[in-house]
Amino acid sequence: MFAVRGIAVSFSVFVVLYAVLSAAVSCVCRRVWVSSQRYSARRCADLLFALRMVPFVGGMGVTLILAVPSFLLLEPRAVDEPMGALPAVLGLCGMAVLLVGMWKAASALLRASRTVAQWSSEARVIGSSPIRFNAIDSISSGSIFSSSRDSVAVLRISAAAPPLTAAGILRPSVWLSGAAEFVLTERELQTALRHEVVHVRRRDNLRKLVLRFVAFPGMAELESAWREASEMAADDAAVSSATEALDLAAAVIKLSRLAPLEAPAELTTALVHSPAECVNARVERLIAWGERRQPADAAYSLASAVCAAVAVMATLAVTYSELLVRVHIATEWLVR
Repeated sequence: MFAVRGIAVSFSVFVVLYAVLSAAVSCVCRRVWVSSQRYSARRCADLLFALRMVPFVGGMGVTLILAVPSFLLLEPRAVDEPMGALPAVLGLCGMAVLLVGMWKAASALLRASRTVAQWSSEARVIGSSPIRFNAIDSISSGSIFSSSRDSVAVLRISAAAPPLTAAGILRPSVWLSGAAEFVLTERELQTALRHEVVHVRRRDNLRKLVLRFVAFPGMAELESAWREASEMAADDAAVSSATEALDLAAAVIKLSRLAPLEAPAELTTALVHSPAECVNARVERLIAWGERRQPADAAYSLASAVCAAVAVMATLAVTYSELLVRVHIATEWLVR
């Protein structure tokens, strides 16, 4: 009975915190999205993704660091007290949240694997040479050549797949359709490929998989905002001049005409897959390109994160015993 109560209490604390924090994040996400517009798109995307992860990380962290230890250390094992219906129901809800998340992540990963396998079966014969981020040397014989050690493979495929997309988690690659290669000029193709390589380097497909795992009602708007910001961040990183920005804008416009704007394949980042409003905003932003990237963002963000982590750890170390007692009192009320 002790173990059953412990499991029920742990999952109850997790789901309650998850729900409360999710509601709070959902209420402030639009304000954060508007406020973050003054920063670079990369920092904005990172901030939105971190905000989306707050409910899950917060709920899991409090459960594992406080709720479970307080129950194990302070709950009498010999007392056979009855457990109410509330912790049982909340515990089942907490288990359901985790199981549904695992199911969504596994299903998305399986569908993505099947999609990539289908593309692979329809791919043309290509070379094994990868591309590098800063330059693309040439296009010939079905491959794009470069000499960079840190590189991403580009595969040429049929028209059955999106015109240009990045797919894969552990071994991501960029898939280029013959139609896209036909309609794009060499400079447009270079900037479009760099855009997809940025998605690969930022692990955006892995982040999409994580979002499947932490799926929760009411988070669709925040996740949509993150996807839009991640596209703009890739746009910014792919261009370094007004000319390249115009090339990328032209590539987006041309590829948007090749196929209807529809939901992308699972765990992929296509150059054009967003709603028309987002595509239009990206094009307008590229046409009005300026020096948007802020080199100080990364250092500032890292310093802030380190300071916040040190402050939290120091506060936790000083007040840990008192926190365990208070959390145990709260869980006692929950069980009764």
